[in-house]
Amino acid sequence: MPASDVSHQATVRIKDLILRTYIGIKEEEINNQQDVRINVCLSYDASAAISNNDIDSALNYRTITKQIIGHVEGNRFALLERMTHEVLAIVMDHAPVRWARVEIDKPHALRYAESVSISLEAEREL
Repeated sequence: MPASDVSHQATVRIKDLILRTYIGIKEEEINNQQDVRINVCLSYDASAAISNNDIDSALNYRTITKQIIGHVEGNRFALLERMTHEVLAIVMDHAPVRWARVEIDKPHALRYAESVSISLEAEREL
C-alpha cells in the first residue's frame, strides 16, 4: 500500500499545564487565585505533516496551549465543569482536531484528597 493511501492519526498530549486562575464559589476562592492542572489529549490526521515534514502541515499545539493559557488565566470560573467545557471548546475550535479529552484538576479542593478533577471529551462529526 502506498504511503499516500495511509491515514496517520496522531495523538497529542499536553501534560500537566499548571495555571493560576479564579475558580470556585466560596468567598476565599472568588478573591484568591488557585492552581489548576490541565491535561489535554487530542487526535488529528498527521498524514500531511508526515509527508511534507513542514510545520505548516501540522497541528500547531503551541497555539492551542497559548489560547488555553490566555483564557484560563484571564477569566473567572465558578465551576470546574464550566472551565473544562470552555477549554475543550478552544481545542475543538481547531478544525483538524477530530477528538479531544480535557481533564482539569483542582488541587486540594477536598480535605484529605490530593485533587478533584473533571474530564470532558468531544468528537467531530465526519
